Amino acid sequence: MRYHILTLFPEMVSQGLHESIIGRAIEKGVISLEVINIRDHADNDYGKVDDYPYGGGAGMVMQAEPIYRAYRAVADRLERAPRVLHMTPQGQVFTQQMAQEFAREEDLVFLCGHYEGIDERVLEEIVTDHVSIGDYVLTGGELPAMVMVDAISRMVPGVLSNQESAMFDSFQDGLLEYPQYSRPREWHGREVPEILLSGHHANVEQWRREQSLLRTRERRPDLLEKEG
Repeated sequence: MRYHILTLFPEMVSQGLHESIIGRAIEKGVISLEVINIRDHADNDYGKVDDYPYGGGAGMVMQAEPIYRAYRAVADRLERAPRVLHMTPQGQVFTQQMAQEFAREEDLVFLCGHYEGIDERVLEEIVTDHVSIGDYVLTGGELPAMVMVDAISRMVPGVLSNQESAMFDSFQDGLLEYPQYSRPREWHGREVPEILLSGHHANVEQWRREQSLLRTRERRPDLLEKEG
């Protein structure tokens, strides 16, 4: 998996994604990360990539040409048109199933907007997917892109040390994950459920399934409604 992130704040993305599991996956070459500074593709000496919106209104709009040039720098090198994800609260809400789908791509381009938005014409020209991480507005698309890279990368073989841990994540089967416990056996008067100490794998799996259903019903009943 190769990620290409078009942004006005490359250091924010690079520093955030070179840590922990994702950072180790990059070091091992399981995934790769290319961060493209859109300002490097401006047609002026000041790296200016925004202008006033036609029709008036508050704020500035990111111009089409610098974004298109940044995109072409990636597409020309790949010799094909890659899938381009536009980070926007107007997009489809990101899910675990979408993470699995995106993980099957060889390359993903993330377009991170700022200010009052991006000139619609370049979105029409290059974007294949408009994606949101929730119904709220952030100052830019970098954090959503980083969230998505993290979630997608977990689905890429070799990123996790134990691939089974991705199989049992919350939302993989439409339910929340069951409770997890570790040593010590008793902590602050709370004990690990006896079933987990039994060594009976079938009973443990049945308990975990029941706990997933209970937790989902309690915390996210909307997920059960979708399944029904």
